[in-house]
Order: sequence, then C-alpha cells, then structure tokens
Amino acid sequence: MRFICSKTSLYDAIVNVSKAVSERSTLPSLEGIRFSLADSLLELTGYNLEMGIRTAIPVRSDDKGSCIMNARLFAEMIKKMDTEELLIDVSESYQVTISGSATKTTFNMFAATAADYPELPEKDSETQIPIAQPVLKNMIAQTKFAVAMTDDKPILKGELFDIENNTLTMVAIDGYRMAVRYEPVKFNEPIKFVVPSKSLSEIQSLLSDNEDDTVYIHPSRKHIIFDIGGYVVYSRLLEGDFHPYKSAIPNSSNTDVVVDRKALISTLERAMLLINDRSPSPVRCYFDNDHVKLNCVAALGKISDEIAADVTGPVIEIGFKCKYLLEPLKVIDDEKVKLMMGGSLLAMKIVPCEGEKYTYLVLPVRLPRE
Repeated sequence: MRFICSKTSLYDAIVNVSKAVSERSTLPSLEGIRFSLADSLLELTGYNLEMGIRTAIPVRSDDKGSCIMNARLFAEMIKKMDTEELLIDVSESYQVTISGSATKTTFNMFAATAADYPELPEKDSETQIPIAQPVLKNMIAQTKFAVAMTDDKPILKGELFDIENNTLTMVAIDGYRMAVRYEPVKFNEPIKFVVPSKSLSEIQSLLSDNEDDTVYIHPSRKHIIFDIGGYVVYSRLLEGDFHPYKSAIPNSSNTDVVVDRKALISTLERAMLLINDRSPSPVRCYFDNDHVKLNCVAALGKISDEIAADVTGPVIEIGFKCKYLLEPLKVIDDEKVKLMMGGSLLAMKIVPCEGEKYTYLVLPVRLPRE
C-alpha cells in the first residue's frame, strides 16, 4: 500500500477521526485508525463501538490495501514532518515508512492487519433530516451544559431531539436546570431520539459556520448517522424514556424581569469569586421595582451588588446556585433576557424578550434566614 498525499489534509483527517478511537478496548484493532486505500481515495475510520467517524481524502496512488495504525503516534509523526507532500509506504509485513522528496526525515513504525476491524453501521432507513450546520452547532453549544454528568439516569447523559410540526426541539436536563432550543426544520414527520452528549460534542467540532453547509441526520432505531460534509459520524442512541420536558415548563409567572444579560453575567461572575466546592454559598437575588439586588455571603467573604432591571409583578426574593444561573446566560446571544418567576421555591424560566428560540429553567435553593 503506497500513496502520496498532502501533509495538511492527512493530519487534519487523522486528528478528527481520532476522536472516535478507543483508548482501551477488548478489541486491540479499535485502538487505532483503519486506513483503506482504493481508487486514489484514502479512507480513515475511527470506531469505539459507541461512536464512529469516517472520512476520505484524495491521494496520488494506483495501489489499494488496508491497515490499522496507532492514531497518536502516526499523527505526531505526520505533524513533525517538514514537507507538505508525503510518501507513505506500507509493506506486506506492515512496516510503515513516512518520507518526502523535499526532506531528509524518514519515520518508520509498524501497522497491523485490518481484517478484524468491525464495520460501522450503515443507514437502514430512508429518513433524512437536513439542517444548516451553524444552526445545529449553535443548538448544541446552547444546551450541552445542562446534560447530566452522573449515571443516576443514563438517558439524561444525552440530549433529546424532538421533531414535530417542522420544528426541532433539543432538550438537556440534569435535575437542577433544563435547556431547551427550538429551530424550524424541513422535516414534517414526528420523531424523537436521544443522542449521547459526548457524540454531540465531537459533532459540534466538525460543524462549520457557513450557512450554506448542511448536515444530514439519518436516525434509525438504535443508532444515528450525521453526514457532515466530508465526514460521516455514527453514534449509538440512548434507550429509555426521556423526562417529560413539556410538562416541566411553567405556563405562567407572577414576577417578570427584563434585564441586561451582560450586566447580570458580570455581577454573577463577581459573586463566583467567593464561591468554591468548600463554600457553595447561594446567591440571594432580590427583584424589586427597577433593580435587582444580589448578595452572597461565603467563608471567603461577602458581596452586595445591584443592577438596573424592569420588574413587573410582586417583589420576590429567590436564591440560586450561582453557576446554574450563570451558565445559560453565557450561551444566550440576546442583549436582554426575560426572567419569569412564580415563587421563591419554583423554577425560574429564562426566555427571549421576543420570539420563542429558547427556554431555560433553573431550580432555586432554599435561602437561610439572614
């Protein structure tokens, strides 16, 4: 197996495909990348049985063959080569030689047979959901912080994709807050599935910011395939019943507050200076007339702050874990947001001042008496 290729295109492909390579596996072949050469195309595959990534790059060759190479070592060797055009030669005994006409550097390493490498699942349905790449990238970025990190409810370690009436709703819940994002899609059949957050993070890194680029989503009963330009990403789906998120969203509120998002972020970040794992003190928020007062008393010190706001409804005092209130505010793009509260022990709803692009819920904490 012998081919000439671009250093840049090969290295980029290795780095992206490596995200699906197993660090440790009962199948040693899954700890490397499978390289398959045919028809002047080099196909690279990484697969850990949970997620798989495949891509292909053009090369100059009239050869064919396949092998498995250590992803980390091969990537580092390619990166250290000081020429843009590389010659890769894999002998019948799987000895790999990396060289180039414009360099005196030559690397050698060993590859392995690809005979035992499992195939990625193929599309087994005609279902195809198109969505602009920057839209999906933004939806993942604005929800993934609320995915559960513990194994108490495994299905909450993923995000729900809920399509109904030509609208895609993505939902993440961890028991303390909920993130919901809505976007119109050109798909009118109702469908639901839950994608592991780890897979979505890798998918997010492959998505472009070009509005003309489209990702095609192919869901099946147990797995899903994302076709992202030159990459195909496979992921298993999480099984089980996702939390009934619609019934968790309050339909009404007593106190509504319109506040400058960046101003609220700044005051919460100042409070975070006093908060750590040993002193997880809540932030006490007091909403009244035309201002919001925030207080936090911790072992390291205390802070009292105030920002302007448009408050409608009765005065309310409510406490939050600072991090849980801060994280949704940081991913929102709007200049101002609306905070909606039904009581001091009920979840706060964060929504846009106009439209229905997102909904965030943050559970309050009981405040100690001052």
